[in-house]
Amino acid sequence: MQTASKKVINGWAMYDWANSVYNLVITTTFFPIYFLAVTGSGDGKHEVEFLGRTFVNSSLYDYTLAVAYLFIAFLYPILTSIADTRGNKKSFLQFFCYMGSAGCVLLYFFDKTNLGLGIFAFMLAAMGYVGSFVFYNAYLPEIAAPADRDRISARGFSFGYIGSVLMQVVGFVLVTVMADTGKATQITFLLVGFWWAGFAQITFARLPKTVLRAPAKGNVLKDGFREIKKVYEEVKGLPVLKRFLRGFFFYSMGVQTVMLAATLFGSKVLHLPDTKLIITVVIIQLVAILGAWSMSRLSTVYGNIKVLMGVVFFWILICLGAYYTANLAQSGVNAEYYFYGLAVAVGLVMGGIQSLSRSTYAKLMPETTDTASFFSYYDVTEKVAIVIGIFSFGFIDELTGNMKYSILSLIVFFAIGLAWLYAALKKQQTVTG
Repeated sequence: MQTASKKVINGWAMYDWANSVYNLVITTTFFPIYFLAVTGSGDGKHEVEFLGRTFVNSSLYDYTLAVAYLFIAFLYPILTSIADTRGNKKSFLQFFCYMGSAGCVLLYFFDKTNLGLGIFAFMLAAMGYVGSFVFYNAYLPEIAAPADRDRISARGFSFGYIGSVLMQVVGFVLVTVMADTGKATQITFLLVGFWWAGFAQITFARLPKTVLRAPAKGNVLKDGFREIKKVYEEVKGLPVLKRFLRGFFFYSMGVQTVMLAATLFGSKVLHLPDTKLIITVVIIQLVAILGAWSMSRLSTVYGNIKVLMGVVFFWILICLGAYYTANLAQSGVNAEYYFYGLAVAVGLVMGGIQSLSRSTYAKLMPETTDTASFFSYYDVTEKVAIVIGIFSFGFIDELTGNMKYSILSLIVFFAIGLAWLYAALKKQQTVTG
């Protein structure tokens, strides 16, 4: 196949520009800080009442994300089956885009008086974000030739980092110049919703409509899970892909959890002021642009799986560094600059591992017209991993009363992922001779 025109490729990448503001501004920076502030008490306690139960507020944040991701993971098979046989990928991309955008807009109304609304809006935004990605990712093998997929996947992530940093700067300026920082944060949530839906129009205008097979006439619910089962059976017969996905499952538990909980760590464990946390996240995003580009280049020299193995090992070192930093902070040492060092390290490998994982899967999957179903399987794998990772993180935090043990536990996930990647590499070397 031939790679699509530059106009189509850039249109596809613009969706990363559009929706990455949610991932950076909402889940990574402003919302964790705002959520802890809204749900905290004046006596320094971090507990909050919700649904008749008392939660540690940071754990409630983790559980909310876990439920949202679990819900959308169960919906994926059904949605992608409809997209492949009864509808169009672009239509579902639009639906989830607008769902996520609406969730961000609703967060504008979240304050101390309506925790339920905040939880609902946050879940809506999260489901819109992860729900749209399966259809966005499924376009990659349709618009890019295998040789170009690493480069184009990295372009998408790079667009996302640049766009989200610009929105992050806007939010930072609002928080800095407005006397009411809470209202400034709420306005930022509102702007994120408008940004997401607005810039996505470029993507919707440029992406081609999918050429469908003959429409299926079976039951939608059964067809969806039948598609996933069919992909599972195919994956079982592809030894390299099978081992890669097992590794991807485990290291995704760690990668996504670190990214989602980094600001909680800086705020709750290190007690860094909001402005420094925001600046730190901007630094991470800027470094991540270089990281995504570098991983793409390295993969052409050393191969995807070898580079992924090196990156996963680097994540293990990051977790050990975060545990050490937490120990320093709790012993009274000023660990601020250690946190900045960790932030740069996370930035170097954050975008690269996501981009390279996506393009590796696109390379290893067989030639097929069911790209949505195959990427549904990929995304279900990732989202279930995130559910386990973020739930474990919150549960250990609540159980031990110390987030540093949650961070230490992530090393187990990374180590298992690394072992499966090594198995995939050895099998790949055997197959290729």
